[in-house]
Amino acid sequence: MSNSHYETYETYGPAYLEPVYGGYDAPPADLHTAETLGHRTTGGHVDTYRPAYEEPPLPGLPRQGPTGAAPAPAFTVGPPRVGPRPEPRTEPRLEPRTEPRPESRTEMPAGSRVEARAEARAEARAGSRTGARTGSHRRSARRRKTRYVERPGDGSMRRLLPQALVVAFLAGGTTAFVAKDKAIELNVDGKARTLHTFADDVTELLAEEGVEIGAHDVVAPGPGARLTSGDEIAVHYARPVRLTLDGDRREVWTTAHTVAGALRQLGVRQEGAYVSASRAQRIGRAGLALDVRTERTVTIMADGRARTVRTNAATVLDAVEEAGITLRGQDTTSVPQGSFPRDGQTVTVLRITGGREVRDEPIPFPVRRIEDPALFRGTEVVEQAGEPGLRRVTYSLRTVNGVQQKPRRIKAELVRAARPQLVKVGTKPPPDSVRGADHLDWQGLAACESGGRPDAVDSSGTYGGLYQFDTHTWQSLGGRGRPQDAPAAEQTYRAKKLYVKQGTSPWPHCGGRLHS
Repeated sequence: MSNSHYETYETYGPAYLEPVYGGYDAPPADLHTAETLGHRTTGGHVDTYRPAYEEPPLPGLPRQGPTGAAPAPAFTVGPPRVGPRPEPRTEPRLEPRTEPRPESRTEMPAGSRVEARAEARAEARAGSRTGARTGSHRRSARRRKTRYVERPGDGSMRRLLPQALVVAFLAGGTTAFVAKDKAIELNVDGKARTLHTFADDVTELLAEEGVEIGAHDVVAPGPGARLTSGDEIAVHYARPVRLTLDGDRREVWTTAHTVAGALRQLGVRQEGAYVSASRAQRIGRAGLALDVRTERTVTIMADGRARTVRTNAATVLDAVEEAGITLRGQDTTSVPQGSFPRDGQTVTVLRITGGREVRDEPIPFPVRRIEDPALFRGTEVVEQAGEPGLRRVTYSLRTVNGVQQKPRRIKAELVRAARPQLVKVGTKPPPDSVRGADHLDWQGLAACESGGRPDAVDSSGTYGGLYQFDTHTWQSLGGRGRPQDAPAAEQTYRAKKLYVKQGTSPWPHCGGRLHS
């Protein structure tokens, strides 16, 4: 490449007719053939070339020329240039100088210098081989030259300005690209990875990565937090746990991966607790069911002694057995044996002894009343006497901790059914009077015979009522049943009828009261 600001380009005729020898019209005099390409000086530089047709040697063999002899070494004409390069000449812009034969002039742009030289070398190589065989050079082709002089700084600026604009645009875009790019460490449920993103906040980043967040999941920092390079984002998926804690069932959510971590996160006291699953067991996204019984203090009262135990038992019976107490026979506890023991609870063991007792108990007979129009109103006559029944009852007798309890009825069976009592009730209105006896003092007679009591009965049980009728006399006067069961008005009516028939003879001691 030349350091001058303007150069001369030479374009020759057909390449196979004459090689290129710099800016000379003819080959150097000391060259007999075109096999060895000399050097040329253009724009102040010395270029040294080896023969154009020389092929690379095989490994281990000496380099050979076209005829088999050792090739001549490359040579340089003149000493190398030493010292500063000459300053570029500044002269006015020149128009291309045209040599004779304008129809063959060709302008060559500066950007094609390398290609022109390569083509020239290839043509020289072909032409030199032909000249070597024939021993003469054909110079019938006319040489054409075109000189082109370029003003310093004019075309160069035109070429460099678009490149500079492109470089500046790319530099600005790269700076913005680098400024928006962020290196983020994303940890999703324990799996961490580093990524680059242009997202502005956590929500946008998770959407780009396809990470879906549920209502119970935890994201740190929060979904709306702004992102800067170097941030660490943690996503913890929540897992459902169907927890039964000390008998209380509920569903909770945890972001822990193991049973032990879930218990710590839920604040469950694990020391001495019973856990239905291994504490090291991992919890999947589907969750699991977990039964936990914490350690509690329970006091057991038995046989006059109190025993306090620390237990995680599921039932009161289990806690009693852990205290070393055995229940026998009908023994029981003050609270249901299958209930859950609470912290600080006191349970009393009841020692029960006892047996059974069978008792026969009477069954009262029922009374049935039947209306009878033949009887005066107020009169009741027992038509059929009642008879009580009998049943056999079994009772349980218990002694709790030495104290006799009230018998408890277990079962009952009927031995004999009760017979009902039938009673006739009079509905007939009583007569007003009995002619020939109404003017007598019946009240005085009743006071003397019975003390004025309608249900009075003498000590022998033979006579009864106000006027002490015997049953035979009463019934002969039209009475029903016993006289003492009849109302007072009917007894007075029957006494008047007896007086009309027999006078005062039925009452030998008190009959005189009728006429007093």
